[in-house]
Amino acid sequence: MKLRRSFIAVAAAAALFMAGQFTNNSISPAVEAFDPGSVLDFTVRDIDGNDVKLGKYKGDVILMVNVASKCGYTPQYEGLQAIYKKYHDKGFYVLGFPANNFGGQEPGTNTEIKEFCESKFHVTFPMFAKISVKGDDIDPLYKFLTDKKTNGEFGGDITWNFNKFLVDRSGKVVARFSSKDTPESEAVTSAIEKYLASK
Repeated sequence: MKLRRSFIAVAAAAALFMAGQFTNNSISPAVEAFDPGSVLDFTVRDIDGNDVKLGKYKGDVILMVNVASKCGYTPQYEGLQAIYKKYHDKGFYVLGFPANNFGGQEPGTNTEIKEFCESKFHVTFPMFAKISVKGDDIDPLYKFLTDKKTNGEFGGDITWNFNKFLVDRSGKVVARFSSKDTPESEAVTSAIEKYLASK
């Protein structure tokens, strides 16, 4: 008898609990979708594993580059470091995003990539954790950069390592350069100087 009463009590409690799950008061609100307005709304992970809010670069001009260590364009690290050093005091940053999407040309770990960049090219500009810049596993930041809906004029798939996006002081993408456009070229540096001059 006691067992039967216990069973009834448990069943009643379960019924009340389940009923409560379907009342308007108990429904959890949907999680608000992340709807970035610019690259400055993203949080990314740096090459040492720390979260970095890109909003910290508000007011700066930035050049975002998907990089690789074993590519024919890898010597562009030297040019990227040169322009970073040249314009940094005016509020300019190069942000490097290693990616292994093209020809398996970035096979290393974050630790190996960092050591390579610092020892081979003396890189001092910010480097970030290895990500995917195209395909089904594309990183949200690069999804934003390459989607025509969010970056209309400059959207489109990353074509190879060392594609470059120039971002103005407000976080708007204002130019895009191909892998063949070297960091120290007139096209790149004149655009950097143009947006550095805009306050």
